[in-house]
Amino acid sequence: MKTAICYYSRHHGNTLKVIEAMAQGEDIDLINVTTRQTVRLDDYDQIGFASGIYGFEFHKSVVSFAKQYLPEGKWVFFVYTYGGAKGTGAEAVSKIAKEKGCKLLGEFSCQGYDTFGPFKLVGGIAKGHPDEADFAQARRFYQNLKTKN
Repeated sequence: MKTAICYYSRHHGNTLKVIEAMAQGEDIDLINVTTRQTVRLDDYDQIGFASGIYGFEFHKSVVSFAKQYLPEGKWVFFVYTYGGAKGTGAEAVSKIAKEKGCKLLGEFSCQGYDTFGPFKLVGGIAKGHPDEADFAQARRFYQNLKTKN
């Protein structure tokens, strides 16, 4: 099963750490949505979208990427990290996937170290996350996805 995870990860790289752990030993291509590249998502069996939570939702670059490149009828899943609150999580990207007739496999989320805005004043929140337990859960999540389609 060939999988792509299209992601945006900045600040502390929390989301990238999680999807790299998920990809260990698997046939997963990680696609940074901010780099210019030719993308053919038609070639993948399942497609993940991953982001930190920015202003209570997925980063706009991931949402735009999904809108432009997600083929119809694909199996999709979502991965995200958050500091204080999940916000609406993957709602915007999930809506795009549903509009394109995609089959939703699920979502994985965990806390990530956050020093944005006022959190910087207190040294950040969710220190030490994502951690090894989060990575193990991410790998289990992906293993379970492989049994769903």
